[in-house]
Amino acid sequence: MMYIKFQDLSEEKQEELLQVSREHVTHLYGESIKKYVEETGANYENLIDEEMIKNLYTYNFVFNI
Repeated sequence: MMYIKFQDLSEEKQEELLQVSREHVTHLYGESIKKYVEETGANYENLIDEEMIKNLYTYNFVFNI
């Protein structure tokens, strides 16, 4: 679970959440994405970014108000 203060949804916090998600995706799926990129010639960064945003929807957020 991600604990976030409701009033702390600044751009910096959003970037921090994206970075956490990116690291998580890279850790979980990095090797399989690299293999897919080698086979198809797709853009690695674009695929990681797409998966990063999808991954954010799997997190449970708890907002402290």
